[in-house]
Amino acid sequence: MAEFTPTRSLVIQLADERRTMREGYAFLDEKCLLLAGEMLREVRRHRAIVERLAPLQARARQALAAALLRHGLNGLQVYSAPAGEQRLHVQQRALLGVPMLLARLEGGPGQAAPAVAASPEAAACGSAFAALAAELAELAAASGNLARLHAEYRKTVRRVRALQDVLLPEIEQTLHEVEASLEELEQDEAGFLRRAAAAAGA
Repeated sequence: MAEFTPTRSLVIQLADERRTMREGYAFLDEKCLLLAGEMLREVRRHRAIVERLAPLQARARQALAAALLRHGLNGLQVYSAPAGEQRLHVQQRALLGVPMLLARLEGGPGQAAPAVAASPEAAACGSAFAALAAELAELAAASGNLARLHAEYRKTVRRVRALQDVLLPEIEQTLHEVEASLEELEQDEAGFLRRAAAAAGA
């Protein structure tokens, strides 16, 4: 038990602290709900991207296998690459202090220099991986959002539990002890005054 001098001002101070802690607890509890709701939305978005990715990945694997059969590994490695006109566009917003990102690739893959041994297999391979990259940019942003939301949610839950299980019970106990001590002091003082009045009247 912490040492204290029981006074009415201490009771008021502890009551104010308790009220502030309760308000903080209510805010953090609401924050947990908002973070959980946003995590569910991000999970749905993540799943939708993964579903769109599955056929693109299959097409990219098939196109890569066909291009390798046509050119071989060394030939495909030196095949002319597009100039790269795509740019990553990132939008950021904040949710309760958590950065939330939306990312997408803008522009086309561009034109490649004429290849010495051009083939439709190599062109199809490039197109398949360009389409895959666009979805992967969105997936990376969604994955980062989920990681940040989860970290903030865990931190907020720890604070809520600390308030609920440690800090609020401690201040409730201290307030109860101060009020009990004040009541005892007031009873002692009242008894002293009665005895003093009785002695004065005798």
